[in-house]
Amino acid sequence: MGPQWTWFSRAQCQSGEPPGPDREREKRWAELFDQLDLNKDGHIDIVELRAGLASRGFSRKSLEKMVEAGDTNQDGVLDFEEFTQYLRAHEKQLKLMFHKLDKNNDGEIDVAEIRDCLRSMGVNISMNDATRILLSMDKDGTMTIDWNEWRDYFLFNPLTNMEEVARYWKRSMMLDIGEQLTVPDDFSEEEKKSGYVWRQLMAGAMAGSVSRTGTAPLDRIKVFRQVHGSSDFTGSVLTSFQVMWKEGGPWSLWRGNGINVLKIAPETAIKFTAYEQVRKLSSQSRSYIRVHERFVAGSLAGATAQTAIYPMEVLKTRLTLRKTGQYTGIADCAKQMLQKEGVRAFYKGYLPNLLSIVPYAGIDLAVYETLKFAWLNRNIGLADPGVMVLVGCGAVSSTCGQLASYPLALIRTRMQAQASLKGAPKLSMLALIRNIVSQEGVTGLYRGISPNLLKVIPAVSVSYVVYEYTRMMLGVDIEGRRGGKGKS
Repeated sequence: MGPQWTWFSRAQCQSGEPPGPDREREKRWAELFDQLDLNKDGHIDIVELRAGLASRGFSRKSLEKMVEAGDTNQDGVLDFEEFTQYLRAHEKQLKLMFHKLDKNNDGEIDVAEIRDCLRSMGVNISMNDATRILLSMDKDGTMTIDWNEWRDYFLFNPLTNMEEVARYWKRSMMLDIGEQLTVPDDFSEEEKKSGYVWRQLMAGAMAGSVSRTGTAPLDRIKVFRQVHGSSDFTGSVLTSFQVMWKEGGPWSLWRGNGINVLKIAPETAIKFTAYEQVRKLSSQSRSYIRVHERFVAGSLAGATAQTAIYPMEVLKTRLTLRKTGQYTGIADCAKQMLQKEGVRAFYKGYLPNLLSIVPYAGIDLAVYETLKFAWLNRNIGLADPGVMVLVGCGAVSSTCGQLASYPLALIRTRMQAQASLKGAPKLSMLALIRNIVSQEGVTGLYRGISPNLLKVIPAVSVSYVVYEYTRMMLGVDIEGRRGGKGKS
């Protein structure tokens, strides 16, 4: 643990005795308090905790949770009595966690028990990953964790149950960069029964709505460049803004955004419901789902949701491309399409859209799992990865998924817009690909990628901030508990 943790090593030696006398435990806690109380004023504040526990790698938020849990008189610091009361209560919770993992009640936790516990809560880890977690706590080299090792490792960690460990690595941040093709999260039965799932989905939908509205002008530029290619709409992003502003005024920058926001709720609900049904079928005899099964279930769920809401996707493209006065609203656009082109118009581009789900979901999931385990390899143990790690992993993996599926997304958009372009030939998917490659080269399949990439950082930032505030309003903290107050 490093030289500054000599008192922690001493505590481990002392705790090798059988459970008992409380005097020894109180003496050990007094030594810990004295070590952490750097200015010797009889209190421990968040600054002293961060300095004293620096080698443990705890985030500021984790330490704030510890102070908040123990600070009974609400003065923002811990005196010795509050400190010992917190440790006493926390040890009880750690004991419950220990017994929950110790399935065979032999007083020790092994690798299989760690893996099976996390898998039962939707976090898929291999035996090697579980071994790394065990080794971070196994001080005597027995390849098992006894109660003393477990308690000493988590004594200053504010975790209160194994579900919190699992939730760190479930993608519950609900980041939205404009495409809803990601594989849904796995939730435990307890989370479903408590209503936590739908509060999470509601917070995610709200975050997506604000995020898409904030980046709608960039999305409109992307659609224009996808449809018109290099023939029109050339120049920088700023030039594109000026063209749109000149044609329809400032509000024209948000054309198509209304229906883009409206489709979030039904798409999320249908995808989650379909995912749960496929998941149950694929893992009937097990409490967990493997990564490849999750990919298949997520792809099928995405295909189901896209099939159900696809007419809204077509309407979004038509409304985004419309000129001033062309349609009076969503209903008028749908009416004109139905009268002039028939029902089939609402499913133009459906095939490339369906095909794009596989590379998007597959690469998104693979990159996220790779980044996750890369972090775990560098930070061995059951630790809080922190907001920046989770947001960073989600943003990078989603961006990689978009890059892989972008050519199919471009073909989809062009097919959706074909009837609205005067004199444009009605080409099939393969004919469109050949036409674009022959006229513009392979780079033509990536027209509009620059504004699409430009919106990633603002989209992720806005969706995260709105998600945080929404879940606080709903009374759900980041670990999923209902509560009257929360911290951003």
